[in-house]
Amino acid sequence: MKIENINSLISGTIVEGGASIDKEVDCAFASDLMSDVLTLHTDKTVILITGLCNVQTIRTCEMSDIKIILFVRGKQVTEEMKELAEENEMTLLSTSFSLYRTAGLLYSAGLPGVY
Repeated sequence: MKIENINSLISGTIVEGGASIDKEVDCAFASDLMSDVLTLHTDKTVILITGLCNVQTIRTCEMSDIKIILFVRGKQVTEEMKELAEENEMTLLSTSFSLYRTAGLLYSAGLPGVY
């Protein structure tokens, strides 16, 4: 599923990395626990769905080689987060939907989970 399709499904906003909207996403992982994110080991293109909106989220995804992050519950991305994401060639999206609703919409549209 392409990033632009994901963004449309969740009535989202592309906060950073708009040039990557044609990129294909293979699967999704939803978590607010960055320790769980660090356990991911896959060669697939993963989108992280999370409500944890801080620099540590960007750093964790950098370490886990996750290039697409979707922030839920209307969380606001800071300038520092945008700069760090740009440096790491990441795409950041945001939606006002809950984590549960967002994951459900994407799963129903055919985007599988990592596990």
